[in-house]
Amino acid sequence: MGDVAVGARSGHDGEEHRGRPVEAAVPAADSAVTSGSDAGATDDGKATDEQNRTEDQGSGGSAPGPRKPRSFWKELPILIGIALVLALLIKTFLVQAFSIPSDSMQNTLQQGDRVLVDKLTPWFGSEPERGEVVVFHDPDNWLAGEPTANPNALQTFLSWIGLMPSAEEKDLIKRVIGVGGDTVECNGTGPLKVNGKALDDKSFVYAGNTPCTVDDQGGQFKVKVPKGYIWVMGDHRQNSRDSRYNQNDKNHGMVPVDKVVGRAIVKAWPINRWGTLPVPDTFDQTGINDRSSAATSLTVAPQGIALVGVVPLAVWRRRRAAQAASEGR
Repeated sequence: MGDVAVGARSGHDGEEHRGRPVEAAVPAADSAVTSGSDAGATDDGKATDEQNRTEDQGSGGSAPGPRKPRSFWKELPILIGIALVLALLIKTFLVQAFSIPSDSMQNTLQQGDRVLVDKLTPWFGSEPERGEVVVFHDPDNWLAGEPTANPNALQTFLSWIGLMPSAEEKDLIKRVIGVGGDTVECNGTGPLKVNGKALDDKSFVYAGNTPCTVDDQGGQFKVKVPKGYIWVMGDHRQNSRDSRYNQNDKNHGMVPVDKVVGRAIVKAWPINRWGTLPVPDTFDQTGINDRSSAATSLTVAPQGIALVGVVPLAVWRRRRAAQAASEGR
C-alpha cells in the first residue's frame, strides 16, 4: 500500500524525495492513505471554527444576549405621552364630553350632567336630523350676558385633552326641531307643528310647560328653515333662549349646520343618570317629511341638471365610437 501511495503522487513528488531514504517517504505515503478519512478531519476543523466563533461572540461578538427590560419609571413618560395623543385624537375626531350649564333642556338633561357627543359622523357628511339633541357653537352671540367660567390650570389642561368638559368654549345644547326645507310653527300654547304635523312632545318637554310659549318676543312664529340650517328649541320651553328668541340675529334664529359640533348620544355622568338620548318617535310620524314644493325642487334640481348634462355627452360618445368603427373598416 505504501508504494502504491507513493506512485500515485506523480513524478513531481519523486523529485522531492530524490536522494532521500525510502523510509522517509513512508510517513508521507501513510499520510496519503489516511487522506481517505479527511471528512473526520474536516469535521474536527468545523468544530474548532464553531468553538472559536462562540468564544468570539461571548467576548463581544455580533450576537449580544437578551436586552434588559426598561424600568417602569423609564417607560411611564412614554405611556403617558401615548395616552395624551390618543385622548387628543378621540376628542378631535370621535367623542367629546360636555357639561350641561343650564336648565334649558330639563328634564331630558339636568344642570351639571355630562354628555358624550359623537363628533365622528359629521366628518362623513352626516347632518343633524329632527329630534336629535345636538351641541353647537354659539351662532351669533346667543350667550351674551352669560357668566364666563374661570377654570384653573388643571381643569384647562384636562379640558384641552378631552378628559373634562370644556369650560371656556361657547357651546350650546338644544333639540333639533326643523331641518332645511321644513316649516315650523307655534300658535297659542301649541301644539308645535313641523310641516303641518303636530308633535306629540309630552315625553320630552318639561312637565308643566306648554309646547309653545305665548309672548311677543318670539314664542309665536312660523318660519321656513333654509337649506344648510336647523331650527332648535330647548325641552324646558319656558326657560330656554333658543331659535325662537334669536330671530333678530344675522341667521334669523337658525343655526348653520357647520356650527354643529355633534350629536349628544349618552348621559355619562352622574352614574345614576346614565342613559342614551334617542330620537322621540313623534319625529318619525307619517307625513312629517312632506316639505314644500320649493324645497322638493331644490332637492331634485341638481339631479335634473346632472341628467341634462349627461345625455348630450352620451350621444357625443356614441357618435365618436360609430365614426371610429367606420374608419377602421
